[in-house]
Amino acid sequence: MSDVPAPGPVETDYQRVERSEEFQSLRKAFRNFVFPMTALFLVWYLLYAVLSTYAHEFMSIRVGGTFTVGLIFGLLQFVSTFVITTLYARWANNKFDARARAMREEIEEGQL
Repeated sequence: MSDVPAPGPVETDYQRVERSEEFQSLRKAFRNFVFPMTALFLVWYLLYAVLSTYAHEFMSIRVGGTFTVGLIFGLLQFVSTFVITTLYARWANNKFDARARAMREEIEEGQL
C-alpha cells in the first residue's frame, strides 16, 4: 500500500463557474425577477379560474353590450401575458444580458 492520497474528484469548468460570485449574482438577479413575476401571474390566473368556477353571478355581470366581467378577465389574461413578456424582455435587455455576455466571454477566455 502506498502513502499517496487518492485524488479527489476533479472540478469541472461548470462547477468552477457555478461557484463564482459573478454566476451566483447573475442567478440571484434572474430569480429575483422571474419568481415574483411567476407567482403574480399564477395568483392572477388562479383568481380567474376560481371566480369562473364559483362566482357565476359576478362573472356574468354585463359591462357593456355583450361584454361580461368574465370575458374581460379572460382577455386580460392575454394582456397580462404580453405585459410580463415585454417586462422580461426589457429587463433582460437592460440589466441581464450584458452581464451574462460578459461572463460568457470571461469563461471562453479562461479568465473565470
